[in-house]
Formats: sequence, C-alpha cells, structure tokens
Amino acid sequence: QVQLVESGGGSVQAGGSLRLSCAYSGHSNGGYCMAWFRQAPGKEREGVASISSYGRTNYVSSVKGRFTISKDNAKNTLYLQMNSLKAEDSAMYYCASTGDGVWWVGPPPLLGYQYNYWGQGTQVTVSS
Repeated sequence: QVQLVESGGGSVQAGGSLRLSCAYSGHSNGGYCMAWFRQAPGKEREGVASISSYGRTNYVSSVKGRFTISKDNAKNTLYLQMNSLKAEDSAMYYCASTGDGVWWVGPPPLLGYQYNYWGQGTQVTVSS
C-alpha cells in the first residue's frame, strides 16, 4: 500500500516562495508517476505538476516557469518548489501517485483519475 505524507505548506506574501515535500512509501519498483494537485474552495481539483519514472515532467500552463517538481528516490520524497507565488495559487495541495508498473513514456498525466493514491494535503495561502 502506497502512503503519502505532505508537508511544507504555509502562508506567504505574493512574490514569495515555498517548497512542498511529500514523503512516500510502499512502492515496490520504479514504475510509477507522481504529481501535485491543488484545490481551492469552490473550484475543481487541478493537476499542477507531474513527474514520471523517467524523470520527465509536465506542468499546467499557469505555473510553468514558476514551479518545479522533482523527486529524490534515495529519500523517497517528492518536492514542489514554488516561486513567484500569486494569490491565485492559494489552495490545498495534494501529493498523488499511480500504482507500480506505470512506465509512462510521454508527458506524465495531470488528470486525477489516473492516480490511485493520495495524501491528506497541505494548505498554501498567498496574500496579495
């Protein structure tokens, strides 16, 4: 069973930075995609960034150039570095993972239904 625990959320002023972390466990091999999603009150969940087992990344257009997803396999930790934060980035951020055996060749997915495991979320609030 894959388990995911997010940390690193908080409050920051517009233009500031935060780094989210997601400690994961339970994968038995390297074939899986991981992603960050977010959901603001009254809005649908949105895929923000994803990374495949090959290290290929994918971003929603609104965060390109500002956010960076990365993964440290030795530490079993997924990161989301968020720079130049805007008020519209405020949301609950969730870490997600597919199951094993997903050797995704193209840009890794940003659709929620393609992910099987989810963390509890960490809140990010950006004040303008």
